[in-house]
Amino acid sequence: MGALYVLPVLGLSERREEVQPPTADEKACEIFIEVEGQKEKIPLETYITGVVAAEMPVSFKKEALKAQAIAARTYALKTTNYGKKAIAPTVARQVFYDESQRKANWASNFLGNEKKIVEAINETKGQVLLYNNDLITAMFHSTSNGQTESAYGYSGNNIPYLQSVASISDQSSPKFEAEQEWSLVQWNKLWPIQWQASDFNRIQLFYNDSGRVERLQLGNNVWTGREVRTFLGIPSTDFSIVYNSNTRKVHVKTKGYGHGVGMSQYGAEAMANDGKTAAEILHYYYQDIEIKKIDACLK
Repeated sequence: MGALYVLPVLGLSERREEVQPPTADEKACEIFIEVEGQKEKIPLETYITGVVAAEMPVSFKKEALKAQAIAARTYALKTTNYGKKAIAPTVARQVFYDESQRKANWASNFLGNEKKIVEAINETKGQVLLYNNDLITAMFHSTSNGQTESAYGYSGNNIPYLQSVASISDQSSPKFEAEQEWSLVQWNKLWPIQWQASDFNRIQLFYNDSGRVERLQLGNNVWTGREVRTFLGIPSTDFSIVYNSNTRKVHVKTKGYGHGVGMSQYGAEAMANDGKTAAEILHYYYQDIEIKKIDACLK
């Protein structure tokens, strides 16, 4: 006689949460997001589940996850024009993990982690960030250097809701400081010019108001901080460069992780740990914005 297999009954706390299905009225106007590399378009809230799971540690407080959900939803709708254009699942846009990727990443913790993320999505369903009744460009990053970057400092464009604010608690982030080193041969492979050891004594770094490198000058050569970050593949534009003549190594120290504009994810977590709500977090990092629920039927 074969063995009798009984499927386990999940307790209430173990049951898998699902994004709340839209009502009949919502379904008639439901927004779908086309993600590059995915075979089918994805319902907006399902897509946001995959973004929050990819972009923010699931260990973070729910209010931080909710802030991330609202920012990610706003960014997605702005970038895709409410689902009319595709979006890449990359760091340059928004990273997205489908369900199979989340299962692989979380393994035995999948049900609990999924439940936590989906609760954050459901509790913010449809909420977006507006400035003058328009969707904002809800930029976010992992860790600031203690001060977020303004849109002007990043791109030269002054955007009222993307101003520099203090984010001192980011110093507790595991990504706050980093150091990398290269031999001079390795270093020269990364640049459009060839450096000599003596050149490191002639470097001039010009910093902006948020403490990030605005430009690096070496003789007649000038590069922006963003260009240097791209050349070197370093985490931030808050950097210093030192050449050690004894070891013949170039050392670059950085503070922060990411472009620094908009919401700091580790800053959001610190605020959530201090009892701040998602709304308070968002109003801090994005100035003079409103949080509203979209009416997809009007789009």
